[in-house]
Amino acid sequence: MAATIRDVARVAGVGLGTVSRVINNSPLVSQATRQRVLDVIAELRYNPSQIARSFSLGKTLTVATIAPFFTRPSVVERLRGIEAALASGGYALVVFNVETRARRDNCLRDVPRSQRADGLLIISLAPQPDEVLALQETRLPVVLIDAYADSLPGVTIDDVAGGALATEYLIALGHRRIGFIGDLIADEMSFNFTSSRHRLEGYQQALVAAGIPPRDEYQRHGLHGRYEARVLARDLLELPEPPTALFAASDTQAMGVLEAARDLNLAVPDQLSVIGFDDIDVAEYLGLTTIRQLLFESGERGVELLLKRIANPATKLEREYLPIELIARGTTRRIAR
Repeated sequence: MAATIRDVARVAGVGLGTVSRVINNSPLVSQATRQRVLDVIAELRYNPSQIARSFSLGKTLTVATIAPFFTRPSVVERLRGIEAALASGGYALVVFNVETRARRDNCLRDVPRSQRADGLLIISLAPQPDEVLALQETRLPVVLIDAYADSLPGVTIDDVAGGALATEYLIALGHRRIGFIGDLIADEMSFNFTSSRHRLEGYQQALVAAGIPPRDEYQRHGLHGRYEARVLARDLLELPEPPTALFAASDTQAMGVLEAARDLNLAVPDQLSVIGFDDIDVAEYLGLTTIRQLLFESGERGVELLLKRIANPATKLEREYLPIELIARGTTRRIAR
């Protein structure tokens, strides 16, 4: 039979209230008593009910997370960081997957009002100004990850700088005909994604700064996915004067570019340089040059900011930009002259 809180109190020689205070990390217990109770909990393998603990704290001990397309590698890695940080903090995680505009709108409207969570994390979906006001009216602590909105705290990167960094690297290798593969702008706007669009801005800015006019025919946009990127890349690489290098707005899309090069018997990197973005696990296996962002750590840091706001809703607004880094591997090289 599983041990109960009464068993712990009896063996430790303390009252039920003392055991409860130890479980809930109350400062109103001496260190000696706390250690004695913890030793008995370990000895009896007592597992306090989260429901009972939540009642005693007046909280759900649950954090909700709204995540778009949560099977995408970058989202999975962020969720791994979120789950690890929440588990160590004694919180459960509930994930709401978003794959349509209607689902996005419903989740942003309904989840914060459900009273089933102590806080909300939103991944990659930047709320519109009216949605920000609605979120604030619920008084539920909210933190954005990989997204930005005025008046809401968050953790993100500078995607414009990332796009420029990737393009500048290709320029430094001597490339002048540089193509871009990214998400549909209309699709981004419907979900209010911003990363691919901002990486495109960085790509264009770097070209202009180097005296290279951006060419519309070298830019392709489609639904996010490896197959879609493969089709777009083939279209680019079959131009009469094709790019010598391609920058894909994600590693997933870069994988499609590599497949397109193989379809056309183009040697990478001898005949085509390819760079991606994110540095997901498979990028190292493929030897893909990419822009690394701290995916797992962004999830962890988002939880840290959220738990601070749950503990103290008056915590001042915090918005953090995590670092990015160019990871040079085997899919890029200096262009032959």
